[in-house]
Amino acid sequence: MEQGLRDRVARGVAWSLAERIGTALVQMAVRIVLLNLLLPEDLGVVAILLAFATVALVVVDSGFSQTLIRGADPAASDFKSVFVFNLAVSLLLYGLLVASSPWVARCYDMPLVASLAPLFYLVLPANALCVIQTTLFVRRFRFALLSKVTFAASVASGAVAVAMALAGCGIWSVAAQQVLMLLFRAALLWTLGDWRPSAPFDLGALRRMAPFSLRLMATDLIAALYNKIPQLFLGSMYAPRTLGYYDQAQKLKELPLTSTMSAVQSVVFPALSRVRDDAPKLAESYRQVAMMTAFALFPVMLGLSAVAPDLFAALLAPKWRPTVPYLEAACLVGLFYPVAMVAYNLLKVRSDGAIIVRLEVVKKLLLTAVFALTIPRSVMAVIWGLVLFAFLEMAINLCAAQRFTTLPFGRLVRTLLPVALLSGAMYVAVRFTAAVMPGGPLLRLLCELAVGAAVYFALAAAFRLEAFRIARSMLRAQLQKGTR
Repeated sequence: MEQGLRDRVARGVAWSLAERIGTALVQMAVRIVLLNLLLPEDLGVVAILLAFATVALVVVDSGFSQTLIRGADPAASDFKSVFVFNLAVSLLLYGLLVASSPWVARCYDMPLVASLAPLFYLVLPANALCVIQTTLFVRRFRFALLSKVTFAASVASGAVAVAMALAGCGIWSVAAQQVLMLLFRAALLWTLGDWRPSAPFDLGALRRMAPFSLRLMATDLIAALYNKIPQLFLGSMYAPRTLGYYDQAQKLKELPLTSTMSAVQSVVFPALSRVRDDAPKLAESYRQVAMMTAFALFPVMLGLSAVAPDLFAALLAPKWRPTVPYLEAACLVGLFYPVAMVAYNLLKVRSDGAIIVRLEVVKKLLLTAVFALTIPRSVMAVIWGLVLFAFLEMAINLCAAQRFTTLPFGRLVRTLLPVALLSGAMYVAVRFTAAVMPGGPLLRLLCELAVGAAVYFALAAAFRLEAFRIARSMLRAQLQKGTR
C-alpha cells in the first residue's frame, strides 16, 4: 500500500476504531443495565420494530451516499439533491410504518408494537439528517471529528436511556435511546460541519447517480431484508421471550463485529477508490486490509465466544442465561463476515454494480434455503445456519473479487491462515483457563481476558506475524507524531 495512503488509512482506522471501541463499550454498559432491568419479551418487541426500521433505512439512503463518496468531484447540487431525497423518503416511510403498526401488532400479538412505533420510527428522519454531513466528513477523511461526534452522541443517548430505565420507563427507554442517538449526532454534525443545503435542487443529478446507487440499494435492501428474516419469522413462530434471547445474542455479537467493520469500511472504501486504477497498489491494499481486519477481529470474535458463559454469569441476571449458547455459536460468523466484506468493498470500487446485484441474488437463494431448513427446527438451528451462510458468502465474494484484482488467491489464503491459527490457539487457551480456574465468574472472566490477550500477542510476536509487525510500526509512527 502506498505510504501516504497507508498513513491516512491508518489514522482514519485508528480514530474510527477508537470511536467504535469506545461506543461499543458504552453501548455494552448501557445494554447490561437495560437487560438487567427489562424482560426478554420486552426486547422481542424492539426486535420487531428494528427489523422494519433497518429495511426502511436502506431505502432512505438508496445508495446515493456511497456514490457521492466514490465520485471524483461531486457538485454542490448533487449533495443538496441527495439530502432532499433522503429527507422526503424518510418522512414518507415514517408515515407508512406508523400507519401499518397496528396491523403488525395484531400479526405478532404484541400490542406494544403499535404504541412504540410513533417514537421508534423517528429514527428514519433523524438518520436522514445525518447522511450528507457524514458523507462529507468521510470524503475529507475527517474521521477524528466524526469519531468524537459519534462517541458523544452514544454517551448522551445511553445516559438518558439508563436514567429512563431506572425511573421505570421500561421498554420506552430503549426506543428513546435509538432515536436520541441519531438526533444528538445530527445536531453535532450540523453544528461542526460547514455544509448547508444552499445549492439548487437538481433532479438530473439524481438521475445520473441512480444507476450505480440503485444497484447498491438493491444489494443492501436484499441484505437488510434477509438479515431480519429470522426476527420476523421467529417472532411469529416462537414466544416473544425466545425472540428476545435470539436478538440479544445477535446484538452482543454485532457490538464488536459491526463496530469494527463499520470503522474499517468507512475508511477503506474511499481509500481503495483513490487507487482503483492502479492494479498493483489496489491488489496490495486489498491484501493488507483483509489481513489487518482479520488480525483485529478473529481473536475478538473467538474470544467473545469463549468467555460468553462467565460474561453472562458475572454481569447479567439469570433470566438471560438461555442466550449463552446462542452467543457462543453466533460469534463464529466473525471468522467469515469480515473477509467477505473486504472483498465486497473491492467489488464496489472496481465493478459497475451489476455483478454485486447478481451475486446477492445467488447468495440470497442460498440463504432462503438455509432459513427454510432451520427456522421450523429451532433457534439454535437458525444460528448454525447463519454461520454456514457466512462461510459461503465469504467464498462467493472472494471468488468474484478475483476478477478485479491481480492478487493471487493462494497468497491471500497464506496471508489469512496464520491469523486464523493463532486465534484458534488463543480460543483453546481461554477455554482451558475457564475449565481450571477456581473462584467466581467475575474472577474467571478477568483471567480469561488476560490469558487470551497474552497468548495471542505473544504468539504473534514469536512467529513474527506480518500483521503484528505492521500494526506495531503504525502504532509507533502514530505515537511519535503525537509526541512531536
